[in-house]
Amino acid sequence: MGSVKSQSTAARAARLSGPIGPAPSSVSGVVLLLPGGEEVSARRPLPFAAAGMRALGRHLARAGRTDGLAAHVVQYHQRGWNGSEAQLAKAATWAADEAVRRYGDVPVCLAGTDMGARAALHASGHAAVNSVLALAPWLPEDDVAVPPEPVKQFHGRTVLIVHGTNDERTDPELSFRLAARAKKAHRDIARFEVHSDGHRLSQHRSEVLALAADFVRGTLFGHAFARPVQDALAAPPPIGLRMPLASGFGSTLGTPNGRGNGRGNGRGNGRRK
Repeated sequence: MGSVKSQSTAARAARLSGPIGPAPSSVSGVVLLLPGGEEVSARRPLPFAAAGMRALGRHLARAGRTDGLAAHVVQYHQRGWNGSEAQLAKAATWAADEAVRRYGDVPVCLAGTDMGARAALHASGHAAVNSVLALAPWLPEDDVAVPPEPVKQFHGRTVLIVHGTNDERTDPELSFRLAARAKKAHRDIARFEVHSDGHRLSQHRSEVLALAADFVRGTLFGHAFARPVQDALAAPPPIGLRMPLASGFGSTLGTPNGRGNGRGNGRGNGRRK
């Protein structure tokens, strides 16, 4: 993910927030929350950019407390991706390194929104990362003169993309194309569409939070995925990449009929190789 010098620059620039939500007695998995940003900017991140990720982090921390989940927001020094510098991706990679330094050999999920989701996707090749949750990812327009977004780093990871069909900032068709290209080589790719919702996914907030918690606990700790998540991962494209997020998702989880009999990815007890 770049030279040693550029990585050390990212390390000096980025920080992890303090642990979000209730602290587990011991840490067995980490979710790193990556806020949105801008395509080009040297300015400091706006305070509200991290607010939504903190709310997600609190929900995930509560859901995963008994499993030993630690949640942190990645605090960027600047909010721009900035072309080939890919500053936010470098910050995500540094954050995964920092999680390993703090917690040791535990699995990491990168969870991002907007440009932070792009950063999570790019940094997923880190050895500690076993899963990526990409909410309304910002992706560049297709351009024959520019190499496409990389997908080879998804090998051995489980990737979930969630996008509102009425997103006014990031094009949901671009995330579908990325997922379709990735699915050709990597089995564990799924994508949910949140019908009529916009960029902030606020109209179906409870369903999105439930989906996020189900995915994170499944990938990090091996819990059974909800049946719709199982189906999305197993289905061939385009079915598993245009899976509708049903109204009320999560309201029946934990009941005998609320989950399927399938397991999570079974990789929750160690880092990726």
